[in-house]
Amino acid sequence: MPLFRMPGASAHDDRTASAPQGDRHRARFHSLTVSDVRRLTADAIEVTFRVPAELADDYAYLPGQYVALRAHLDGDELRRSYSLCRPLAPVRDGFTGVSVAVKRDQGGRFSTWALDNLVPGVEMEVMSPQGTFTSGLDELEGTHVVGIAAGSGITPMMSLARTLLAASETTRFTLLYTNKSTSDVMFLEELADLKDRYPTRLVLHHVLSREQRTAPVLSGRIDEQRLRTILDTLILPSTVDEWFLCGPFALVDLCREVLADLGVPREHVRFELFTTGEAPTERGPRRVEVHAGEKAYRIEINLDGVSSTVESPVDAHESVLNAALRVRPDAPFACSGGVCGTCRARVLEGSVTMTENYALEPDEIERGYVLTCQSHPTSDRLVVDYDV
Repeated sequence: MPLFRMPGASAHDDRTASAPQGDRHRARFHSLTVSDVRRLTADAIEVTFRVPAELADDYAYLPGQYVALRAHLDGDELRRSYSLCRPLAPVRDGFTGVSVAVKRDQGGRFSTWALDNLVPGVEMEVMSPQGTFTSGLDELEGTHVVGIAAGSGITPMMSLARTLLAASETTRFTLLYTNKSTSDVMFLEELADLKDRYPTRLVLHHVLSREQRTAPVLSGRIDEQRLRTILDTLILPSTVDEWFLCGPFALVDLCREVLADLGVPREHVRFELFTTGEAPTERGPRRVEVHAGEKAYRIEINLDGVSSTVESPVDAHESVLNAALRVRPDAPFACSGGVCGTCRARVLEGSVTMTENYALEPDEIERGYVLTCQSHPTSDRLVVDYDV
């Protein structure tokens, strides 16, 4: 279940600065009805939500963007982010739709619940689309684009490949897709159909870690040696204009390091993560109590044109998001891991440090934007604005 980022995002960055208004729209949840559920593999489904015409603008999206799903299970609020896997469909008969692929995670409460309970007619809270993974696609016309994906990391690649190949007769797309076995390959038929439609411009390389393939280089787990062999024989970096990576942290990090070592500029390598290796947040905000006379930071939150103030005890070491949720339960967030960027806000006054950052570009940080789920106050007074 992909959670994300783009070129240049760093794992650690504690800078802040002022900035002009940003160009993203703040995420909002709406209740949508499941219109279709399609089995992809034994452990994955494609879920389509029905979007009424009056919400069509709210759910207009670009290839590579994602939505967050929210559910309340046994008293816990769970949120998970999933990439949209199909190109935007026009409104017909008063409705359009958005589709995501959900793969069962081992021990995952949300994915297990989703695969067992999502059927047509079920209503669910779905966040409006977010993410900039594939922004600027118009600049890729006539280029050679390579996607490297693992497991459910295929979801944004499906939309990306379909869009790029249909938009230009000269664009080429190469996909390196790794799974355990053929039975684990999501969208297997769709990929085959896409190959039939664009036989000379789409190249597919399936790497299976637990199944023997004819080409030895395509059999086994992608480690550094195998990746370097692939990049030396099958996908020559000198022929590629743009790279898109989507998968677990270890694979994405490996690809970025090897590509950098081979001289590929960082600005041409975009990446999305569907896990950082940390356990996802299962509950809402951590409980923090403020006692009289206790030294505390004063945090002011601007959201939907309304200003709210909350105190955060210095000794609590809580995030700005955690504090904000005590007075504004509607504060936006999805992954709480510094990956998706949903909780993005701009620091207007004061300062913070960010623990992790897989979601913000360097220029966004320079303009004063932070991930509130990873930000901790370092000034007595802090003002953050979700609206800009």
